[in-house]
Amino acid sequence: MNPNRRHVIAGSAGLAAASIFTPSLALAQGKKKLHFGVGPLLPNPEDTKKAYMPLFAHLAKELGVDFDLVATTDWAGMAVAMGSGQLDIAWMGPWGYVIANNATNCQAVATVKYDDKPIYYGIIIARPDLQVAKFPDDTKGKSISFADVGSTSGWLVPSFYAKEIWKIDPKTYWKYSEGATHGANEIAVSSGQVDMATDFDRNRNAMIASGKVKEDSNRIVWTSAPLPNDAIALPATTSKELSTQIQSILTGITVEQAKTLLPPRYTGFVSANHASYETIEKAGIAVGKIKARA
Repeated sequence: MNPNRRHVIAGSAGLAAASIFTPSLALAQGKKKLHFGVGPLLPNPEDTKKAYMPLFAHLAKELGVDFDLVATTDWAGMAVAMGSGQLDIAWMGPWGYVIANNATNCQAVATVKYDDKPIYYGIIIARPDLQVAKFPDDTKGKSISFADVGSTSGWLVPSFYAKEIWKIDPKTYWKYSEGATHGANEIAVSSGQVDMATDFDRNRNAMIASGKVKEDSNRIVWTSAPLPNDAIALPATTSKELSTQIQSILTGITVEQAKTLLPPRYTGFVSANHASYETIEKAGIAVGKIKARA
């Protein structure tokens, strides 16, 4: 983990260690403020915070607490924030959640639905004029931008496929770079800065819908198997009672409510637990980023 990223997490959250508390302890002691976090789901933290604020405001209202919300700048940083006690509730990408769980034993309580489905797909996009009849064979030597190492679709899944399915080393097979946000990857391909980049279908759809990229400015050349959508995760110290309450609030959000509480095309939540992310955990073990538990 880059120490500068750790600084960004702590600094942007503005959370002094002395003021941190877990949800169960906070409520028991009458401390009425919780710290919420959301990963880099949109091109910049400001857009992300604005888009996800209504959901967390709703959750805080239902819990009867005040809150603050920080949008982090990378997925892996969410694990640091959760592990160091800076977050009480977090919206985490699947791989970011698994990293955090492996390090801190935080637990998923819900999975978000997109177009009423709790799954999505990792994709690799390319310049529209790049000829790719067979992937990855026809792309050897081309430039590719992977996302941050904490990203499920942008780093973990393509790294897993490269090792286990395609039998290639992406760092030598392509002109490889990593660490970009998903938004930056879309823009980089669309503007011709790189030949290819990793992303996920939800992000591409959102950026096209918002006009940040044009649909014909890049094209999808590879799609993964279905992946579990983002998790809402709580620290390991959260009481069973509070975990159940938060899960109930989230899964109780109707499709109509979701239209005002969530960004476009998100339609609510389904209950989840750690087993919901088993495929992601197995991929993380396969690429050597986490170790299997004894």
